[in-house]
Amino acid sequence: MKQWVWVAVICCLTPMAARAQSATADPISNRLRALLDSEAKNLVATAQEFPVDKYTFHPTPEGMTVGATMSHIAQVNNRACALVSGAQPPAYTKPGETDKDQLVAGLQASMDFCRTQFATLTDAKLADPIPGREGTRFGAVLEVTNDLIDHYATLSVYMRINGLLPPTAQKKP
Repeated sequence: MKQWVWVAVICCLTPMAARAQSATADPISNRLRALLDSEAKNLVATAQEFPVDKYTFHPTPEGMTVGATMSHIAQVNNRACALVSGAQPPAYTKPGETDKDQLVAGLQASMDFCRTQFATLTDAKLADPIPGREGTRFGAVLEVTNDLIDHYATLSVYMRINGLLPPTAQKKP
């Protein structure tokens, strides 16, 4: 009888142990993917929420407009995320700064490209050098995530100046 109890305990604990191991595999890469997902969601929602007539808004003459910022993010994503995995960056045609549909589509496509490149990451690969460039995959990942955080913060201020609420400040349904 004791043997059957141990068999039952082992059968119950084995799947839990396997899940715990897979959840902790590549914890740094997993966290970086989660950060990318969060910032991508926020920025695409921001691009969608801004009315098209506000795509030319910038609070100072030196600052980028909303539309120029959306295009800039997509371009940087494609270039920097290609470095994460060694892939070729996708072609990007810069739309006009008030072509909201194209800007949102380009931004979304760049986020999808980044997700695909981040999916190739493992913690063991983060220290790999980038061929033909000084730096590591981790450096390229930080370039992407830091850029997204920076631009979301700026666009959140732009939204508030225009009487809009940034996605992260909105009440959850």
